[in-house]
Amino acid sequence: MGSAFTDAETTAQMNAEPVDTGLPGVFRHRFHVPEGVRYFDGNSLGLMPKAVAGAVAHTVSGEWANGLIRSWNGAGWRTLPQRVGEKIAGLIGAAPGQVVACDSTSVNLYKLLVSAVRMRPGRRRIVTDVDSFPTDLYIVDEVAAQFGRTVQQVPARDIAAVLDEDVAAVLLTHVDYRRAEIYDMAAYTRAAHAAGALIVWDLSHTAGAVPCALDDCGADFAVGCGYKYLNGGPGAPAYLYVASRHQDQCAQPLPGWFGHARPFDFAAQYAPAPGVDRYLSGTSPVIALSALYAALDAFDGTSMATLYARSLVLSDALIEGLDTRLERYGFTLASPREKDRRGSHVSLRHAEAYGVMQELAQRGFIGDFRTPDFMRFGFAPLYNTLDDVAQLVDAIEQVMREEAWNKAEHRVKRGFT
Repeated sequence: MGSAFTDAETTAQMNAEPVDTGLPGVFRHRFHVPEGVRYFDGNSLGLMPKAVAGAVAHTVSGEWANGLIRSWNGAGWRTLPQRVGEKIAGLIGAAPGQVVACDSTSVNLYKLLVSAVRMRPGRRRIVTDVDSFPTDLYIVDEVAAQFGRTVQQVPARDIAAVLDEDVAAVLLTHVDYRRAEIYDMAAYTRAAHAAGALIVWDLSHTAGAVPCALDDCGADFAVGCGYKYLNGGPGAPAYLYVASRHQDQCAQPLPGWFGHARPFDFAAQYAPAPGVDRYLSGTSPVIALSALYAALDAFDGTSMATLYARSLVLSDALIEGLDTRLERYGFTLASPREKDRRGSHVSLRHAEAYGVMQELAQRGFIGDFRTPDFMRFGFAPLYNTLDDVAQLVDAIEQVMREEAWNKAEHRVKRGFT
């Protein structure tokens, strides 16, 4: 995946990389790792790939500053959503022509759910996991309210049991955001289709960390973000997947000129672009897409199967540390122990989880907290190492031994946790 946005110096450095040793973190040199930081929050915001700085500088100082509006054609700005989408497609098991990068995860989820509901007229229910990420639940509720549907929230394990001819769509996250449990994409998709429903997958904690095979599983729609394991930067553009068999049947609810079949006709009536391009709406965020395009080059030279195997080595090491050293302090494992059911982060639970995470951050060990008492540690095998995990276990044990979590400053919740 060569990048047109990577400057010559960075390209030369990447071409001179050492051979892949097969260990976690072998591509760490592709990332900027702040001095004194051990980073376990790639499941919230990935580290910055070094190639991104040069790519964004080139976009801003060269293509924008000098190329100006000519860069829509000359620098390929117009096709960035598709070109970024093709890179992501290779990470999520999608053939070409089914993924575009645009908007936010929330906006894209709205588009896809509306499409699914419209494709199943007469069916009155949307089914989702009661423990879905809150935004997913908000979007489902809003779509149901707008289209006169009802929402049925059940635990993920019970979804198949409630499916019938009245269900229009199922929304499910592939990897649970709190516990990192992986839900069987093929099985849930088969169950939805057996009932005549469509299924929308949220891949926010999947892409770049856990293998999935959208095409092979027969998925209908999928959505995900660009700023977690894909390392596209804060607020990076999201992406959406529409199976090729559905594309020409879909009427997405946010038509815009970038999704028009002939945008420069400036026609008063909307005519959808062919294929997945119809899901584009407004003008693309070129600088953000350029950053994400360059960031995705960090996956060159490896595969999702290889990365996931390395992720499990890292998460196994933390679980071993829990069993041998941390359990005595009251920590419990919230993530599945079974490897084939665990994503790329490990969640521990503890009554003082918030204070522990705040103290760890002050000591340079960055993970995140989720209510009510979850401590999440994301493992991005492109850059995390076994030494990172060993030092993390040491740090947690030291915090507990010193009772350093019990500080007044740690009893005040911050805006971002």
